[in-house]
Amino acid sequence: MLDRTKAPKIDSVYDMTIMCPERRVMKNGMPLNIIHAGNQEVVRLDLLIGGGQWHQAQPLQAMFTNRMLREGTSSMTSTQIAEKLDYYGAWLELSSSVNYAFITLYSLNKYFHQTLAVVADMLMHPSFPEKEISVVTEANKQQFLVNSTRVEAIARKHLNRSLFGPSHPFGRFAEAEDYDRITADVLRTFYREYYHSGNCSVYVSGKVTLEIIHCIEESLGHDAWGKVHEMSPLKLITPQQSSEKHVFVERADALQSSLKMGGFVMDRMHPDFLKARVMVTLFGGYFGSRLMSNIREEKGYTYGIGAGIVNYPEIGVLAISTEADNHYVDAIITEVYHEMDKLQNDLVSQEELNMVKNYMLGDWCRSYEGPFSLSDAWIYIHTAGLDDEFFKRSLESVQSITSDEIRDLACRYFSKESLIEVVAGKKVR
Repeated sequence: MLDRTKAPKIDSVYDMTIMCPERRVMKNGMPLNIIHAGNQEVVRLDLLIGGGQWHQAQPLQAMFTNRMLREGTSSMTSTQIAEKLDYYGAWLELSSSVNYAFITLYSLNKYFHQTLAVVADMLMHPSFPEKEISVVTEANKQQFLVNSTRVEAIARKHLNRSLFGPSHPFGRFAEAEDYDRITADVLRTFYREYYHSGNCSVYVSGKVTLEIIHCIEESLGHDAWGKVHEMSPLKLITPQQSSEKHVFVERADALQSSLKMGGFVMDRMHPDFLKARVMVTLFGGYFGSRLMSNIREEKGYTYGIGAGIVNYPEIGVLAISTEADNHYVDAIITEVYHEMDKLQNDLVSQEELNMVKNYMLGDWCRSYEGPFSLSDAWIYIHTAGLDDEFFKRSLESVQSITSDEIRDLACRYFSKESLIEVVAGKKVR
C-alpha cells in the first residue's frame, strides 16, 4: 500500500545523456541534422538561415524578410499558403534572432511531402508582394506603438542603449518611421544576400522515417538554390558603455515602474560561465531565489523579480528585472545590492545549495524529455557555436559546485559599480 503521509524520496540526477542528432551533408552542401525520437506520427522541421538583426542594413529588415516569406510565392498567394497548411493540419512559425532566421514546420508524417513542398516554395521563391508588405508592416507598426508605451519596453531599450551605445546593433531600436521604410526591394536585397543553400541548415525531429529524410533531400538538398556565395564571418563591434549609472525615464501615467539593472559579464565560452549560471540562479533565477525570498516574500515590494545572464555574441549581460509600485523602486535597488553583499561575504548553506542544484537538474530533465525539446537543445548549440560536450559540462558544473565557489564567483562578477540602473515610470515626489 502507498503511504501518502510520507513524501516520496528525492533522487539526485547523476547522469543526463542528451541524444545526439544524426548528422549528414546533403548533395548541395546543406547540413541535415536528424533527431530520431518520439513515437507519434508527427515531425518538426527547422530551417536555420544565418542572417539576423546583426546583419541587417536598416532596422526591421531581417525580421520582415523572414516574416514575409509566408505572404506569397511565384506560384501561391498568402491565402493559398495558409489554406494548404491548414488543410494538412500543419503549423508554421517564422522568427528571427540576433544572427539567425528560423522557419519551423510541425507536420503529420503522412502529409509531410505536401507541407514541405509549401515551405520549400516559400523558402526558394518568395514574391514579397507590396500590398501584403503594406498590410503586415502597418499592423506591426500599430502593435509597436502600443508596446512602446509600456514601462517594461522603455526600460529595456534604455538599458541596452546605455550598455552598448546607440551605434551598436544591440543599442539601436526601431522607431515608428522605420516600418514605413520597409519595401519589397529592401527585403529582396536581404534575401539575396542571406537566403541560399550555402547559408542554411536543417533540423528534423520526431518520428523521422526514411521517406521523410528522402523528401527533405529531394526538396531542399538536391540542387543549390538561391545566390550561393561564401559568407563573411560575423564582424563584432565593441560596445560603448555610457558613463551614466542611473537612468530615469518618466512616464507620468504609469501605475508602476519598471526597473532594469545590468552590467557586462563573461560570455558562454568562458570557463566560469557554467558555474556562474548556478550562482546567478541561486541569486535570482527561480522562484526560491534570494531575490524572490527577500523582495517578494519578506518585503512584499513586487510580485516577481528575476536575474539571469543574457547571452550575446562574445559577451554576456547580468540582467536584473522587476516591476513594482513607484514608491518601492529605491528600496528594491537597496535590497538587490544587499543580497549581492551577502553572497560575497557569507557561505551559502548546503541545504540551499542542494535546493538550487535539484531545481536546475530537474528543469533540464523536463526540458530535454521530448523530441522537439531535444531539437531546441541542439539548435541552441548550433546557433551559440558550442560543442557537443556542453550538456555534459553543464551537468558536471551543477553537481560539483561548492559554497566556496559560489562566494568566489559572486566576488568576481557582482560589481555594484559596473551595474547600470534604469527606471521607467512615474516620478515620486
